[in-house]
Amino acid sequence: MLDWLRAGTPPQPGVHVVLGSAIDAPVQPGQQEALFGCGCFWGAEKGFWRLPGVVTTAVGYAGGAADHPSYEQVCSGRTGHAEVVRVVWDPSTIGFSDLLKLFWECHDPTQGDRQGNDCGSQYRSTIYADDSSLIELATASAKAYQELLSAAGFPAITTEIRQGVPFFAAESYHQQYLAKPGSRPYCSAMPTKVPLGRFEGCTYKLPSQVWTHYDWSVSHCVLRGENAPIAI
Repeated sequence: MLDWLRAGTPPQPGVHVVLGSAIDAPVQPGQQEALFGCGCFWGAEKGFWRLPGVVTTAVGYAGGAADHPSYEQVCSGRTGHAEVVRVVWDPSTIGFSDLLKLFWECHDPTQGDRQGNDCGSQYRSTIYADDSSLIELATASAKAYQELLSAAGFPAITTEIRQGVPFFAAESYHQQYLAKPGSRPYCSAMPTKVPLGRFEGCTYKLPSQVWTHYDWSVSHCVLRGENAPIAI
């Protein structure tokens, strides 16, 4: 992990800059995957790749009508795609509930077609998965989180939860952007500061100390954390 940076050599094409795994590898037996949209995908991806048990991540586009869109096309707002992070994980180490906890807490899912200063449908909040059991768990978590947000004075969650949505990888320069030398430190996420507790069907697997590495009281907090995965 990050050996290329210490050695002063460029990362290999198609290899995760931080995790060293193939970013486009198909899901292997015993693994699971889902797509998460929570604003600009640069900062969102870093939040996910740091979690123990995550095998690989990649940023891309999903939820729209155009096949293999470019970044410029998605930014035009005419494709209907959202910026998303593909996450593949080992469920023996990390549960989907843990990923949902990060997802809900790392951004404001009530902002509709925007996140922070970034405006447009491409920045909307989304959860996409092929596995129906993951969709059910995501829906249950949304219901529980809505109750917590409402109690804190937030409006309705606008997160789009859908099954069977294709993923189109973004251009290589977007992949693990915040881990690359010379990258512009940018993250649009605006956390609500409302933690997700337990919800129907949830099974948290990560130890509580993992969450001390994320300070949601500070906007854009992923920019302040290390790039390396959190050790447990």
